Amino acid sequence: MSQLPPVLTIDGPSGAGKGTVSRIVASRLGWHYLDSGALYRAVGVAASWADIDTSDASALVRCTFDTKIQFAERGESLRVLVNGTDATDELRLETTGALASAIAAIPEVRGALKERQRAFRVAPGLVADGRDMGTVIFPDAPFKVFLTASAEERAQRRHKQLKEKGVSVNFDDLLREIMARDARDAQRAVAPLRPADDAVLIDTSGIGIDQVVAKVLDLIPATGL
Repeated sequence: MSQLPPVLTIDGPSGAGKGTVSRIVASRLGWHYLDSGALYRAVGVAASWADIDTSDASALVRCTFDTKIQFAERGESLRVLVNGTDATDELRLETTGALASAIAAIPEVRGALKERQRAFRVAPGLVADGRDMGTVIFPDAPFKVFLTASAEERAQRRHKQLKEKGVSVNFDDLLREIMARDARDAQRAVAPLRPADDAVLIDTSGIGIDQVVAKVLDLIPATGL
């Protein structure tokens, strides 16, 4: 039986720095990168385009199977195509994030996306960013990290990011949305947000991205597996 390619899972709540850290680490290692949250957001966008009621679990599951999701490198950015349409900007909206979180709580939707996520595990290795990468999708991953930060700091980061993009948003509203999403993700019955038992916890509050990246890379043997 051939050995599976190595996986580094990086889980954590929204705004903890998972995406930025994961992309940099994947680039440094020369491994592939999976943004699992983008898959749920893509299903959410497809469902909204089709005017599907988010309380209709059966329709959402059909939408999950029917939705074509592609990742395309465009310059230095990773674009996400939903049924052939570039939906990258819409995927990053707070409303889409809230919709994705609600959809992710549906067991059948999670099941439909499970194998699609596992298919990203190809040589030379994979950095998987999400909320249940180390606990559900890749429980056998040899390297697991759980990033966290205070809700206030995560809201500040997101507020700054949106302002730089010219998006006007109220900080208090943003903080409430983040705290509500944290609670929803942690309390859902299927694959709740929590660190894997063997994950290394890294609090990113008050430290820069370069420091976090260095901490994560220190976990990977220099031999390159």
